[in-house]
Amino acid sequence: MDIEGFTRAKINKIDEKSLENILAEHIKDYKNISDEFSFKMAQSVVEEVKNTLKLEKIDDNFLKDIVKSTLSDVKMGEIGVGSRGAGDFFVHRKIAEIVASTNTNSLINPSEQDDGGVVKSKVNGNEVYITTAIDGIHSRLSEYPFLGGFHVTRASLRDVCVMGAKPVAIISDIHLADDGDVAKLFDFTAGVATVSELIDVPIVAGSTLRVGGDMVLGDRLVSAVGSIGVSNIEPTARKMAKPGDVILLTEGSGGGTITTTALYNGYFDVVWETIDISFIKASNALIKDNLVKDVHAMTDVTNGGLRGDAHEIASTTNLGLEMDNTKINSMVNPKVLNMLEKLDIDPLGVSTDSLMLIVPENKADTIKKSIKKSGVRIGEIGYVDDKKGARLIKDNNKVEEINPLFREAAYTKIKKLVGETTPEDFNQMQEKVEKSAKKAIQKKKKVINYIKNKDK
Repeated sequence: MDIEGFTRAKINKIDEKSLENILAEHIKDYKNISDEFSFKMAQSVVEEVKNTLKLEKIDDNFLKDIVKSTLSDVKMGEIGVGSRGAGDFFVHRKIAEIVASTNTNSLINPSEQDDGGVVKSKVNGNEVYITTAIDGIHSRLSEYPFLGGFHVTRASLRDVCVMGAKPVAIISDIHLADDGDVAKLFDFTAGVATVSELIDVPIVAGSTLRVGGDMVLGDRLVSAVGSIGVSNIEPTARKMAKPGDVILLTEGSGGGTITTTALYNGYFDVVWETIDISFIKASNALIKDNLVKDVHAMTDVTNGGLRGDAHEIASTTNLGLEMDNTKINSMVNPKVLNMLEKLDIDPLGVSTDSLMLIVPENKADTIKKSIKKSGVRIGEIGYVDDKKGARLIKDNNKVEEINPLFREAAYTKIKKLVGETTPEDFNQMQEKVEKSAKKAIQKKKKVINYIKNKDK
């Protein structure tokens, strides 16, 4: 429970004494402390929040503008941030615009909507491409920290691999709420370290903090793992796909999303199918055989499933992707596919963690042979053309357009309740978010000007 957030929401709605009493009761739900101490804690929280509200009355409008968030009146869940659908993609494009507004140089940054970011540097006179990526733990794996650590590490490494880089380092950031058992930190780190040892890439740095410090009660774990990779050839960004290219797909057994689906729907045997490093084995095989240079684009099937990835690639390249539904399903791990079908979950709408490669037709066989040699299944699922948009050949030979849903395919009961349909006021939400993103860019510029002129 976020006791500061609760206080801010109620402080102008009920009298102060009642708020302190209610808050003290909530604190005792989590803390084995006396009535007196819980009440003192509640008083402290209310007093601190009241102090911050005094900002509204100061004369320094510039400070007020910087400190206050530029609210959009659109909530994360309403627009589907983190749900890997149309709303999520829209917000991420706004974030990318803020990044792109900075006067800094990079070869690939978030504006590309790619898996990882890339900067070019020189080492001993030779050009080197440094790729970085970061991923957050699946929120529903907070209760299963080892699995959370294992899968978020794989996710981060995949984002480096698909840029054609060889992973060289891993970093970890763990936040555990105030009442969380310290052992969760160790379980999570062990999950990260398992992947690290299996692929011989060291964990080099990290950070450990509490979620919200004293202000968040409970045992929720949130975390992120970052990866760094290097390459001496230009990265395989999505924008490099060309008409006539062949689309290849490795077998996907899933990661955090499939693990969550299995755990919360009772398909526990499927969890074991996700415990592998086949994705990294496949990409390392391409590096070892010097085939990355022949790949026009690589991506991992994660963000909203193949629906989301195909749509993003088509949008970024302004090209067309045509794929065969039967061939796609044949590249999903059989146990995983069986679970998805029984639960009526669209395999195209969830993260299966396959490696998708877009390659010249005359290089496809060589690339397939290299990956098969590493012990990973791979197959051809379609091709690239200049018709624009992503298309799917259904089992009845009908062709339908592939578009991301508002949210990724619902894979838990709570997600099915929330639904996947686009809200009627989605356009209005987009307009509000657009305005707030522009205000954030303006705020950034104001502070930069202030700092540059501060000592003049």
